Amino acid sequence: MKELEERIRRDGIVKPGNVLKVDAFLNHQCDVRLFDHMGEAWARLFAGKRIDKIVTIEASGIGIACVAARHFGDVPVVFAKKAQSINLDGDQYVTKVYSFTKQREFPVIVSKRFLNPGEHVLLIDDFLANGKAMEGLIELCHEAGVVVEGIGIAIEKGFQDGGAKLRNAGYDLQSLAIVESMDPETGEITFREA
Repeated sequence: MKELEERIRRDGIVKPGNVLKVDAFLNHQCDVRLFDHMGEAWARLFAGKRIDKIVTIEASGIGIACVAARHFGDVPVVFAKKAQSINLDGDQYVTKVYSFTKQREFPVIVSKRFLNPGEHVLLIDDFLANGKAMEGLIELCHEAGVVVEGIGIAIEKGFQDGGAKLRNAGYDLQSLAIVESMDPETGEITFREA
């Protein structure tokens, strides 16, 4: 998606340690018009697939998933929580995932009330690096008996192995921007050609 690539080039900041900071428009301050265009793009990429719900992980995926849901017939969005709280009651699907950004492991929790066997879901998230968060979501979905129709990622770090692992496992992974390389000294970002 050229619009997203251009925005990353303009407002993204490359930091040491393979970190791409896009908080000016994606995961702190949200550009809702851009999110809407991303939702349109995923709707085209996943056209013809049955999508009953969109599933994401808090917090950065929530805004993107909610806007994208408008392009899938206003399906519900379910987000996995990263911590237990008194508001999480009843039976739950729980797994643990390692966060590249946070450099730690955390729980991923979804109430069993919101994922029902036989439902078809689209997984959406802001970033894909090593794929650990997405693998955790997929594990929860399999445990719930739901069908993962596809995975929509805003920005994939193509130089890390998460995308390749998911594609090799047979998932329909559609990333709107795939970063091939980043240089923290020059700020240069190279994208994979479509």
